[in-house]
Amino acid sequence: MQQKIIILDFGSQTTQLIGRRVRELDTFCEILPYNKFHTVEADLQSGSIIGVILSGSPYSVHDPEAFKVDLSQFVGRLPVLGICYGAQFISHTLGGKVEKADSREYGRAHLETIDLENPLFKGFEKGSQVWMSHGDTITAIPDGFKVIGSTKDVQNAAFWCPSGTAVANSIPDAPSPISLNAPVFAVQFHPEVFHTMQGRQLLHNFVVDICGSKQNWSAASFVDTTVAELKQQLGDDRVILGLSGGVDSSVAAVLLNRAIGQRLTCIFVDHGMLRKNEFRQVMDDYQGLGLNVIGVDASEKFFADLEGVTDPEQKRKIIGRDFVEVFNAEAKKITDARWLAQGTIYPDRIESLNITGKVIKSHHNVGGLPKEMNLQLCEPLKWLFKDEVRRVGRQLGMPEHLISRHPFPGPGLAVRILGDITREKVRILQDADDIYIRGLREYTDIDGISLYDKVWQAGAILLSTVRSVGVMGDERTYEHPVALRAVTSTDAMTADWAHLPYDFMAKVSNEIINKVRGVNRVCYDISSKPPATIEWE
Repeated sequence: MQQKIIILDFGSQTTQLIGRRVRELDTFCEILPYNKFHTVEADLQSGSIIGVILSGSPYSVHDPEAFKVDLSQFVGRLPVLGICYGAQFISHTLGGKVEKADSREYGRAHLETIDLENPLFKGFEKGSQVWMSHGDTITAIPDGFKVIGSTKDVQNAAFWCPSGTAVANSIPDAPSPISLNAPVFAVQFHPEVFHTMQGRQLLHNFVVDICGSKQNWSAASFVDTTVAELKQQLGDDRVILGLSGGVDSSVAAVLLNRAIGQRLTCIFVDHGMLRKNEFRQVMDDYQGLGLNVIGVDASEKFFADLEGVTDPEQKRKIIGRDFVEVFNAEAKKITDARWLAQGTIYPDRIESLNITGKVIKSHHNVGGLPKEMNLQLCEPLKWLFKDEVRRVGRQLGMPEHLISRHPFPGPGLAVRILGDITREKVRILQDADDIYIRGLREYTDIDGISLYDKVWQAGAILLSTVRSVGVMGDERTYEHPVALRAVTSTDAMTADWAHLPYDFMAKVSNEIINKVRGVNRVCYDISSKPPATIEWE
């Protein structure tokens, strides 16, 4: 039986981060919309759910549209940890008081008072830094609860109620009082964020010590379990998988190959806007892994259909449409295929639907299957975060350069060229990007770590709608600028610009201008996300 923590999402921007922190403790977790706990009743009855975490929220508990849940579904039955809004909702619902703070409480604070005997704060230091982010504050905690942590400005920064207590419940038509057969903890700060210095310790205390996780969720256990499940699910059927060259589809392919071998057929479509020499290099990598891969050069079709198109969204739609057409045409040749496999990962599924069920962002891996394909869907990575996918890839023995590849947009360089797309513009950008990425790989620090491995994502952008004056060999030039982009991140939800060394930037700039025909100026993008995005289009 696989143990798991349930994280109820009340709309916080850091809900995924809570999930990643729990997984880092080698514990499986599942993120559910705040009102979907009833969907795991069978798991609750089986004993596989060992604890519940309530996330933050953009709402106040007093807002008419605030998300509410019947706490009696899990409070008293399982250990519970409420974070920020989760803590305020627990207090508000069980008889405490939540009011507007005199001033919004954002940023660093320090726990000046901590009950170091409490199991939630085992191993903590007095004065430990935490990160606040809320406009309301808890001015009174429910009867039966006890304060276990305070900051200078927040008296009820952390509180708990041990098991063996009965607490009131103000949710209409819900049981009241609730008898606690398991403890309830609440914190008004965010233990999941980097700036809460002992946040990992707090989550370890809750997940491992209080909930009793056996910490048996690992890359090795995932590979063994998933391979066995794939063998049972797929039997002797043939499977088709669309490869992109990225880490997700590559790991999915190797995992499936281990389960069903040559009954997996991979299709790798070249739309002509990959990085320099990437199609051949990736094909060689895949064949070296023993994968059954069909490579399709469809660049003529893509360039023809993109001719004269400048709108970024239209570019994406054309490339997406053409990819489906090319892929389907190739897939139809495999007449005995029964399954379509995708490299969908957990954040893809979370991002595509918000907690009200409305689409926020259509992700390329969760849009469903074309009806004419008549195939069943197989998603072997659907429970994994990106860093877990990489760990699984290493467990499978894949080469590091495939596993550590930076994310790359599905439309390729088409969304890194401002303006219309031509083969000449793609050639210019491929050459500039190749110099930049190669330079990042070659530049290492004193520990031998390359700049490429220190940044989350990097790439060059061709400002083809702009020309600038330059001088080369005593002659005036009027050519395009190239912008370089490099960001640091953990999950791409937020990102900061990477502070690359000046000597590296000078060398790369000089090499691009000297070697790439059509470029006479290099700029560096120092925008963070938000407000900017990682890609320019």
